[in-house]
Amino acid sequence: MARFNNSEDLKRVEAEMAYEARDLPKTIYGFLSRTAERFPDRPALTFQLLSGPRDHATTLSWRELRERVTETANLLRSLGIGPKDTVAYMLPNSVETPVVLLAGATAGVVSPINPLLDPQQIAGILRETKAKVLVTLKAFPKTDVAQKAAQAVAMCPDITHVLEIDLNRHLRGLKHYIVPLVRPKVTIAHQAKVLDFEAASSAMNHDRLDFEDVQEDRIAAYFHTGGTTGTPKVAQHKYSGMIYNGWLGGTLLFDETDVLMCPLPMFHVFAAYPILMSCIASGARVVMPTPAGYRGEGVFDNFWKLIERWQCTFLITVPTAISALMQRPVNGDVSTLRTAISGSAPLPIELYNRFKQATGVEIAEGYGLTEATCLVSCNPPDGMKKVGSVGLPLPYTHVRILRHDEAGNVHECATDEVGEICVANPGVFPGSTYTEADKNHRLFAEDRYLRTGDLGRIDPDGYLWITGRAKDLIIRGGHNIDPAEIEDGMLSHPAVAFAGAIGQPDSFAGELPCVYVELVAGAEVSVEDLAEHARSHIHERAAIPKHIEILAELPKTAVGKIFKPDLRRLAIRRVYDEALEGTGARVAEVYEDKKRGLVARLSRQGEVDEAAVQQRLGEFTRPWEWS
Repeated sequence: MARFNNSEDLKRVEAEMAYEARDLPKTIYGFLSRTAERFPDRPALTFQLLSGPRDHATTLSWRELRERVTETANLLRSLGIGPKDTVAYMLPNSVETPVVLLAGATAGVVSPINPLLDPQQIAGILRETKAKVLVTLKAFPKTDVAQKAAQAVAMCPDITHVLEIDLNRHLRGLKHYIVPLVRPKVTIAHQAKVLDFEAASSAMNHDRLDFEDVQEDRIAAYFHTGGTTGTPKVAQHKYSGMIYNGWLGGTLLFDETDVLMCPLPMFHVFAAYPILMSCIASGARVVMPTPAGYRGEGVFDNFWKLIERWQCTFLITVPTAISALMQRPVNGDVSTLRTAISGSAPLPIELYNRFKQATGVEIAEGYGLTEATCLVSCNPPDGMKKVGSVGLPLPYTHVRILRHDEAGNVHECATDEVGEICVANPGVFPGSTYTEADKNHRLFAEDRYLRTGDLGRIDPDGYLWITGRAKDLIIRGGHNIDPAEIEDGMLSHPAVAFAGAIGQPDSFAGELPCVYVELVAGAEVSVEDLAEHARSHIHERAAIPKHIEILAELPKTAVGKIFKPDLRRLAIRRVYDEALEGTGARVAEVYEDKKRGLVARLSRQGEVDEAAVQQRLGEFTRPWEWS
């Protein structure tokens, strides 16, 4: 394994040979088989249903994981899943979830679905991916996954089979016997055949596939992006992109002795690729605490003791989780931890400093996106981290900062000049990123570089900085929210003439949805009435705005489009002024800096508590300075 400290280390790896010349498996099953043969008895996956540091855990070795994947893939083929057929799963984390992901990609095309979505959104994804089989939970206390699945399948007549996983098999003692007595009742209104996953898969051959694992690259996964209503965008992933993400982790980060604490969901690319695939490449172990991960009951309270229990070397996290962890004492032995890897949203510098002070461990920020089968760049775990940047582009990943003019011409940006981040690497699928052809229109620069929609710059040392989003998505704790969903909901109120939704800074979630409205001439309505309207007309809970403000007139461009940078300025000023209350400082102006995006400039209103200003504004990701 080649640890990386700087860009020279990455260049050395890339200079060894062309990526195509590397001896890598062609298929996911071949990828898994290599590791099962190298480390048959080493632990691969560990799952705890409950969060206590002494609660029962289920562990599979690499040999056992391959056996489970083999029998599950054979089951899926027996249910009519061929190489171009889709098997969807709607599951929280459990030891079975990675099994289904790998088996689904072996037998056909696997499509993970976020179980937090509502039944209509789930049904939309099932129809868009033409899923034939759905793997989900059997009804279980404190979760509505089974109920949502039944409602969604009723809207999808093409689903022939539903496979149910019973989490009760992971419980011990009295609780195991109580669950069947309190199991919620689910009304089945669909025609699909319902099978018990454990019984059906264990009846299959587990020592070899009953079909040929054709040794060629193909589309093997569909991942939906964001959580907005309407037809979702579904990204297509090939074996080669999935294996590339694993190769990166196995080459640069992990070996078979590493233990990764991963409380992130296996329906998201971060856990599925940089984590699971990297473990397959390296033989490292992944630990999943509770089905809901970070949201699981008691996970934050027991977290450091779980790190101690499993002697974790890497922590996989996001800024919202780091913020919650820093509100609890580090009450376990974390001396085995080498690095925390954070993604999905920008990391505030104050949070980085607090984490390092509390644990002695540094956080390496990275960047990836569903459309690129995930990984693009990462700060060196063992080298210089530029906090606030997303690190160095990884081997065989070519990042260009481009500016597209109105005539469609492409201009290369200079060092430190902000433009659109465009990416080419083995995880990018040129021309066919999305299942719907029209959604790939104008998605590529020079037919090769994926236009990410993120704005950024590359500094003189080669580090990538994200400065904003061309697409205007609101990213709430890593969850993508389309502002159009909020705006459409607000515009359905008869008193609202215009609505502009943005993400306002938040010290915990990174951003929270906020909306500014302009009323119809002569109309009167209270903010409370608008908030009630938002709750009943915006279907995605995460998208319901946390702040609604009525303006006499929304800022608009010459052609009448709402000018969102001005709305962001208003939100930054309001949120920062609230945070600065009592410090003697206020926001004098919010201006646009070419390198840093929107910057809050502060003024002194008398005696200033400098330490308090530093601490409070350090919890946000947006830059600030003194006037």
